[in-house]
Amino acid sequence: MSKNEGGIDRILRIVAGLALIAAAATGAIGVWGYIGVVPLLTGLMGWCPVYTLLGLNTCGVKK
Repeated sequence: MSKNEGGIDRILRIVAGLALIAAAATGAIGVWGYIGVVPLLTGLMGWCPVYTLLGLNTCGVKK
């Protein structure tokens, strides 16, 4: 698994994931908000399986 997410992409995923989880934990939205775990984990890992399937790469480093 090589990284396929760039810096801004990763930051946005982490922020969105944390926001969804926080909203679900406080009851502002339903339990579906815990889906925020997915963007949080992909942002922390720097690798997105959907990007791999679609052949996308936002990472600036070419291998």
